[in-house]
Amino acid sequence: MTSDGGRARRPTMVDVAARAGVSLKTVSRVVNNAPHVQPELVERVLTAVAELGFRRNHLASSLRSGQATATIGLLIEEIANPFYATIAGAAAEVAGHHGTMLIIANSEEDPARERQLLRDMCARRVDGLLVVPAGEDHSFLRAEVELGTPVVFLDRPAGGLLADTVLLDNRGGARAGVCRLVEAGHRRIGVLLDSIGVHTMRERLDGARDALTSAGTPYDTGLLRDGVRDPAAAARAVSELLDLPDPPTAFFSLNNRITLGAVEELHRRGSDAALLGFDDFDMAALVPYPLTVIAYDTRELARTAAELLFRRIGGDRSWPRTVVLPTELVERGIPPR
Repeated sequence: MTSDGGRARRPTMVDVAARAGVSLKTVSRVVNNAPHVQPELVERVLTAVAELGFRRNHLASSLRSGQATATIGLLIEEIANPFYATIAGAAAEVAGHHGTMLIIANSEEDPARERQLLRDMCARRVDGLLVVPAGEDHSFLRAEVELGTPVVFLDRPAGGLLADTVLLDNRGGARAGVCRLVEAGHRRIGVLLDSIGVHTMRERLDGARDALTSAGTPYDTGLLRDGVRDPAAAARAVSELLDLPDPPTAFFSLNNRITLGAVEELHRRGSDAALLGFDDFDMAALVPYPLTVIAYDTRELARTAAELLFRRIGGDRSWPRTVVLPTELVERGIPPR
């Protein structure tokens, strides 16, 4: 908000020219990297740009006409991952229903790349952002939000920014799954996770701990394997745990890529250990090993976030909300004969 109570507006090249004491043409030449501009003028313009928080408008014609750009941005971790591909497909479907184009970018779990990509999308004046966070500090988006760009986070919450968020019940789902293992008599449960630094992994691990604590079963950190980032690493971790003098009688894999590697090794070893996996996946019913998956509707996760974003674009100014979607336990795999 401005000092007189009005809504803040984005700085324009006219504002930059006035701050730098140069012509509008000079500002245009500097921001478009035109040659043969005096270094002293370049320095004055760049200083004004930094002070005002100006970003070049890649869709100036749309803004000059007062129209929306009819684009939204989606930042995910990796489009090759079926989970994120499903999110992208569902978000694109909702965007299409609103006559809007979806721009997709991959952060590759890199907070610096995430920051740059989100800033690039804002520079292109997208009408809103859907973000699966990579980093834990999103305060750099606060100025954009205050200038009217709505942002909705999904799968993981934002850090340092109050914003709409759509999450899965990661902790509750994990608690229910591990409770089922405990009820079946399992007390030594191997836990395999990607990275403790990821919000969803921490929530799922906390849910497993809750279940064990409720059952009066000590949580054995010696049965935890962190940094399990792909099926091959999962197979190695399962093999290592099975070779312990007192091996686990059950395993909990905290995402579907880990589950695939665990299934491979358990089947290869002819083990009868129980397997619980977070995330359902295609062909899970056909894997040659019985398992329980903690399932949820990935498309609903994306649709809920996208529809919430379009409500914000349409003028909803209510307080930011957090939506938590449920999970369920589903039996998958083929039991041995």
